[in-house]
Amino acid sequence: MPVSDVAIDGLEKLADTNNVAGGGADTTAADAERREVVECDLCIIGAGSGGLSVAAAASAFGRSVVLVEKGKMGGDCLNYGCVPSKALIAAAKRAHMIATSGAFGIKADAPTIDYAAVNKHVHEVIAAIEPNDSVERFTGLGVKVIQAAGRFIDKDTLVAGEYRIKASRFVIATGSSPFIPPIEGLDQTPYFTNETLFENNQKLDHLIIVGGGPIGLEMAQAHRRLGSEVTVLEGAKALAKDDPEMTHIVLKKLRDEGIDIREGTTVKSVERTSFGTVKVGVEADGASFHIEGSHLLLAVGRQPTVSHLGLDEAGIKYTPRGIKVDKGLTTTNKSVFAIGDVTGGLQFTHVANYHAGLVIRKALFRVPVSVDNTIIPWVTFTDPELAHVGLTEDQAATKYGSVKVLRWPYQENDRAQAERTTTGHVKVVLTKRGRIIGATIVGPQAGEIISMWSLAVSQKMNIKAMTAWVSPYPTLSEINKRAAYKFYATFPSTPVVRKIIGWLEKLG
Repeated sequence: MPVSDVAIDGLEKLADTNNVAGGGADTTAADAERREVVECDLCIIGAGSGGLSVAAAASAFGRSVVLVEKGKMGGDCLNYGCVPSKALIAAAKRAHMIATSGAFGIKADAPTIDYAAVNKHVHEVIAAIEPNDSVERFTGLGVKVIQAAGRFIDKDTLVAGEYRIKASRFVIATGSSPFIPPIEGLDQTPYFTNETLFENNQKLDHLIIVGGGPIGLEMAQAHRRLGSEVTVLEGAKALAKDDPEMTHIVLKKLRDEGIDIREGTTVKSVERTSFGTVKVGVEADGASFHIEGSHLLLAVGRQPTVSHLGLDEAGIKYTPRGIKVDKGLTTTNKSVFAIGDVTGGLQFTHVANYHAGLVIRKALFRVPVSVDNTIIPWVTFTDPELAHVGLTEDQAATKYGSVKVLRWPYQENDRAQAERTTTGHVKVVLTKRGRIIGATIVGPQAGEIISMWSLAVSQKMNIKAMTAWVSPYPTLSEINKRAAYKFYATFPSTPVVRKIIGWLEKLG
């Protein structure tokens, strides 16, 4: 997810660390000369989602490709992020469904949670997807995979393991890692990040989460539904980057489930007590106090992986916020692209894949490309889900002045009523002429339903287009069409329209 404003201050303090250009052991000129030389069309550093997408596409087009990865194939998304978190959320959702099935006439005892089995489920999901991202698969596609850390030694040479790689083009896709804030006592206190949380196979009696962004709240609800007491500490506003009208619905639901969400709360210190618990010192509304729990999770943002890459040697400018790129994702070294989290922009797996597609077009076909962040959707996978694309109402009003806003509630949808999932609504933002410039949905399957609005925003469609398709009944996607029809809700009572109808009637 995007690095929070709270995290940025700490990132600036880490500038010296991130500016270190080295990869474990120093690489001297003599060391480099002893390595086997590999020449290729494209060398990709990082086998996360973006890097793998570039490698597969470039190889399919007949280019010689080298892929360098020092860690696990599949990167953060497969091993520590999107995949395990959604698997855990799915398990928690099943537990919640059992506990809340009474309204359907189904009586059940409180679910029994086998935490080791839940953890096994999470890792089985990872294992099921792993072959798609494996060394074997990419070797089979014709990609040379080097499992070692990569480091530039000059503008067109990368060393990795026993190899010295010369490439026509390089793509840096090294992603990001959890930001560790400079909190007093943290170095002496055990804590989870997303890179360690999914190894846990025991109940967390009271999980304290620092950070009220999407990751923090997703994990808060999942652990609450699996039986943990959960406290979320957020320095500013929870889900601050989303529309407040919509986040209010999500936060109310989470609080109703028993999650203690404290906004405007600054974490000052942490310590491990003699009883093995975690004590967190906080400040809120001018008062200082402590909160004690069994475990601590840090979810305060992420930092781009820019250290130890030899970026200075390659003539690539960067900051702790990420590698500097132009709109075509080219770095200050014109032979090197950077994509995904490492560029410091929107940090989502689908953004890395979007970047990968642009780089393939530019590197292989010399087609001019330009990143357009206004078409990027995102989803917070709480229950209800929160999905967004384009401009929010406030952003649109700032840019266009007068805008139109359409809404349609889940409670007016028959499928939602049948499944008793009526919390939420769709909100669509239009220009005065009806061009779709943004949409936010809070409710069940919002992440799926937002796709139609993502298409509409990317193609600059008019709201009329959203009334011209036929929606199967009964489905949740009908809320999109019903919202679109609201644009024309006043037309039947318009005097001009009524005169036209009357005139046509006289014609027989």
